[in-house]
Amino acid sequence: MTTNVRPLLRFITCGSVDDGKSTLIGRLLHDTDSLTDDLRSTAGGTPDFAALLDGLEDERTQGITIDVAYRQFATPHRRFIVADCPGHEQYTRNMATGASTADLAVVLVDARKGLLPQTLRHTAIVAMFGVRRIVLAVNKMDAVEWSRDVFESIVSAYREHLHQLHAELEFDAIPLSGLTGDNVAEPSTRMPWYSGPTLLQTLEDAVIVPEIGDAFRMPVQWMNRLPDGRGYAGTLVAGTVCIGDRVRVEPAGTEAVIAQVYGPDRALESATNGDAITLVLDRELDVARGDVLCAAAVPVPTSDQFSTRLLWMDAEPLLPGRSYTMQVGMRSARATLMSIKHRLDVETGAQLSATQVRMNEIASCEWHLDHPIAFEPFVVNRELGGFILVDRHSNATAGAGVIDFALRRSGNLHWQSLLVDRASRARIKGHRGRCLWLTGLSGAGKSAIADAVEAQLNLRGVHTYLLDGDNVRHGLNRDLGFTAADRVENIRRVAEVARLMVDAGLVVLVSFISPFRAEREMARELFGPGEFLEIFVDTPLAVAESRDPKGLYAKARAGKLPNFTGIDSPYEAPKHAELRLDTSRQSVAECAREVLDLLD
Repeated sequence: MTTNVRPLLRFITCGSVDDGKSTLIGRLLHDTDSLTDDLRSTAGGTPDFAALLDGLEDERTQGITIDVAYRQFATPHRRFIVADCPGHEQYTRNMATGASTADLAVVLVDARKGLLPQTLRHTAIVAMFGVRRIVLAVNKMDAVEWSRDVFESIVSAYREHLHQLHAELEFDAIPLSGLTGDNVAEPSTRMPWYSGPTLLQTLEDAVIVPEIGDAFRMPVQWMNRLPDGRGYAGTLVAGTVCIGDRVRVEPAGTEAVIAQVYGPDRALESATNGDAITLVLDRELDVARGDVLCAAAVPVPTSDQFSTRLLWMDAEPLLPGRSYTMQVGMRSARATLMSIKHRLDVETGAQLSATQVRMNEIASCEWHLDHPIAFEPFVVNRELGGFILVDRHSNATAGAGVIDFALRRSGNLHWQSLLVDRASRARIKGHRGRCLWLTGLSGAGKSAIADAVEAQLNLRGVHTYLLDGDNVRHGLNRDLGFTAADRVENIRRVAEVARLMVDAGLVVLVSFISPFRAEREMARELFGPGEFLEIFVDTPLAVAESRDPKGLYAKARAGKLPNFTGIDSPYEAPKHAELRLDTSRQSVAECAREVLDLLD
C-alpha cells in the first residue's frame, strides 16, 4: 500500500511596506483552517490577520514586519511553507534570505499606491535568486472600489518593468483583498470582470520545475570513521548515486568508486537529490569539508575567478580591491573584488556604471579567490552557485549573490616554475626579504622614520627599497585620486609591488597613510609568516596637524582638500601592529632604533 505525499511549495510574500503581506498570509492561514491553537486563541472572534505573523516584540510595537516569518499550512492538494518578508528598505537583507530558498514569489502591490521602488527592488532580487514564477497580487482592491482600470494599469506597468529588467519570469496577476478575503481562498463576487483563479488556486496549481542538473553532486559537510572505512557526509544537491559509481573529488581532481551508501539509519543501495547520506569510497583520498563529490564522467568545474551578481547589505560600500570571505556551499575562500561591471537601476532596469556598490544595491561584479573552488552556475544549481560575503573583521554578512560563470582568463593563467626562487635570491643577498609597513596620519613622521631606517640598513649592507606614498603617486599611481575607492586601489597596487620586491629578497619599507584596516590586512595576507611587519606611527592628530609640513591640513580645514584622512575621512588604527611608535614623545632616531630592533 502506497501513500500519496502532497507536493511542497515554498513561496514568499514581498513588496513595499504596508502593502498587506502579513494580512494576506494571516487570511490564508485562517481561510485554510491552518491556525495553530495559540494563534487561534490569540485571534479571538474577528482576528487581526497581520498580528498573527508579527512574532517579534519590536514588530508588534512598530506595527511592521522586521524579520522573515515562516509559516506552514496545507490544503488537500498541497503543502506550503510561506515566508512573510519585511517591506522596509532597511530590512532588504532579510527579504533576500527568504527569496534564496523560494520556488515562487507573491509580490504584493497596494492598489492605491501602484508600483513603488521597493516593489521593483524585491522583484529584481527574486529574479536574481532564481525565482522564475511570480504572482502579482494587487491588494486592497476594496480601497479603490474594485476598479478594473486600476488593476489593469498596475499589471501593464509591471509587465513593462519585467521587460526592462530582461527578467525571464512567468507571472499571474490577481486582484484581491487580504482584509475581506476576496479572491484569496474564495472567488470574489465584487469583481465580476475577473474570471481567473484565486490566489490559493494559483498556489495549489503552480508547476515548479527546478533548474538543476541531473549529474551527481554532494558537497562534503563532515567526515567520520565507520567500521568499513572513512565516511563522507552531506546532502545530495543534484542527481543520484549508487554503490559502484565512479566519483570525482573537486577541486583536487582525484577519483574513486562508491563502496557503501548509508542513510540516517540504514545502509542503502542508492540515494537521490535531497537525501542526507554518508558515502564510503573504495580507497582513502584527501577529502576536506567543502570539497564536492561528483560524477566522474560529468565533474563540476573549478575556478578562482568569477562573474557574479550580488545584493550588497553592508552600510560600508563595496569597493574594488576590498577582500571578504566568500562562502559557496560548504567551502570558504578569501575573495577580492576585481571590478564592478555595472549596478542595476531597479526602477528602470538600466545597467549603470559604478565605482562602488551601496547598501541594498544590486550589481554585477568580478571576483578573484585565493584558491580554486568547485562550483556550478546558479541557474544550474543553487547550492553550488549561491554565495554570501562575510566581513573578515566583524564576521557580519555583507552581501549575498549568485555565480553566473567562471572567467575564462582564470583557466589561461598558471604559475610559471622558475629555477631561481626566493630562497636563492635571499642567499646571495645574505638576508631574507621583509616588508616594513609604516602607517599613520599625514605628518606623523612615517617618511622620516622610514628614511632613517633605510639609511642604517644601507650601512649594514642590507638590500632595501623605500616605497613612499607621495613618490609612488608621481608614477605608478598617478591616475588615482583620494576617494575611498582610489585609496583602496592605491594600497592594492603598492602591496603587490612590495610582494614582488620581497620575493626578490629586498627589505621593503612602505610609508603610506593606508587609512583602512581592511587594505592593510589584505597587504599582510600577500606575505609569508614573519615577512610583513606593521608599524603604527601613532602620533596624535593635534600634533600631526601642528606640523603640517605640506600645508595639507590647512587646505582640508578650509574645505579645499576633500576626503583628507583625519579631517573628513576616517583613519582606522591597527589592532595588532607589530610595533607602535609615537613621534610626539620619541625622536626619529629613537623610532628608527626600535624598528631596527624589531627587524633584528
